[in-house]
Amino acid sequence: MNILLIDDDKSGRFFLSKFLARLGHCITECGDGQEALILCKAKQHFDMVLTDIKMPYLSGIDFLRQVGEIPEQSGMPIVLMSAHTDVDTAIAALRLGAYDYLVKPVNVNELTVIVERIAEYRALRSENTRLKDNLDTEVRKVTEQTRQEMARLKKIASRVTGLAQIGLFSNKMLQASELAKKFHSDRSIPVLIEGETGSGKEVIAKMVHHGSDINEAPFIDLNCAAITPSLFESDLFGYEAGAFTGGLAKGQKGKIEIAAGGTLFLDEVGEMPLELQAKLLRVLQEKQFYRVGGIRKVNTDVRVICATNANLEQKVKDGTFREDLYYRLKVGHIHIPPLRERLEDIMPLAELFIKEFCAQRGQKPCTLSKAAADMLRSHNWPGNVRELKNTIDLSTLLCDENELRPEHINLRPTFSANRPPQTTDSPTVTFSIPDKPFSLETMIDNIVLQVLELHGGNKTETARYLDISRRTLCYRLDKMKK
Repeated sequence: MNILLIDDDKSGRFFLSKFLARLGHCITECGDGQEALILCKAKQHFDMVLTDIKMPYLSGIDFLRQVGEIPEQSGMPIVLMSAHTDVDTAIAALRLGAYDYLVKPVNVNELTVIVERIAEYRALRSENTRLKDNLDTEVRKVTEQTRQEMARLKKIASRVTGLAQIGLFSNKMLQASELAKKFHSDRSIPVLIEGETGSGKEVIAKMVHHGSDINEAPFIDLNCAAITPSLFESDLFGYEAGAFTGGLAKGQKGKIEIAAGGTLFLDEVGEMPLELQAKLLRVLQEKQFYRVGGIRKVNTDVRVICATNANLEQKVKDGTFREDLYYRLKVGHIHIPPLRERLEDIMPLAELFIKEFCAQRGQKPCTLSKAAADMLRSHNWPGNVRELKNTIDLSTLLCDENELRPEHINLRPTFSANRPPQTTDSPTVTFSIPDKPFSLETMIDNIVLQVLELHGGNKTETARYLDISRRTLCYRLDKMKK
């Protein structure tokens, strides 16, 4: 360090100068405060000052006071020395900003500790000054790093939520997307999304939830067709301890509570048991509910989004869906047209899926041959986007070339496009009859499996599509496993 030593006692000054020099410091000596003040006003840099108090011309206290008025020397550590243990003088020195106070004759051990402490202080102050000088640069650097990390996390979140593969290509889907963003801005509005199986209702529901960005609030989904009526109420509303045999001893939160502050997505809401529809209506109106076995109302703040591939208006007429709940859910309404009604989406979606699946398998992206593209365009796509995605998934697996051709594409039997999705009319199906004898049971099993795959493994929808009971379907599926 650069140390300014001020003392009118030559012998004492000589001793301290030699000692500090042996510690590796550079010493500038002055015989009085006036001489030292001139050096400081000349803007000469010192890391610390060690000065006697009683000196001719200018005392150590006066030097301390006047050097503090020089902007360039502001904050310079000044240690005072005195042969007199005058407490008042020491206190006055410290109040004027002195770093420390030593009694003569100076104890070199105490002096060494003080000098080392000042060296650490100067190093920290220098680093602090450097950071302040470079604050804007550092902030910009950290901000850019944070922005890049957020962008990376958003990409990951988009892939996880499915928003990255939504494929907004047609005007109809762009309109559905714009509606979703508008509904996102008001969480109090329930939203009903209608569309055939596989058309992308859940992805649109996530757009309502997330808006234009990734929303950290929970998105909790519940498939109303996949839960037995006896368990539906406890799954939706939760239950208190001891509510029923087999329940958890401490009770359990329901999907509504878990979704607090976020979104509850009720898929296939048309399958909700009639007795629970009134309770859901009460939640929408009062923002309160009871757990199963509970006596205390639970407040909730949750957005409700429902989806259905059923004709709810017909269900209202049939008495299987409450009219008041239907109109309460339909405050915000989005209709997703089937893929066969937005043909301009087929090729862009196919190319999007090809790129996605090839990337997952580490393959080079395939290109679609003209014949394969014509084949995709002409297909009816009864399973909508889900069927197209599954078809491309299998096709890219089978294709070990750079071009995806018709022989790589395995399309399901085409059902009549004019048949409404939820009627019991028998569909028109065209099969290729094998030349050799075949098993009718095997043929039926293959049809059941194809329809099950078409509906994403949903047994309720598969049974409805085949016009059989769910119990019959489960019996046949169990029989296939044996």
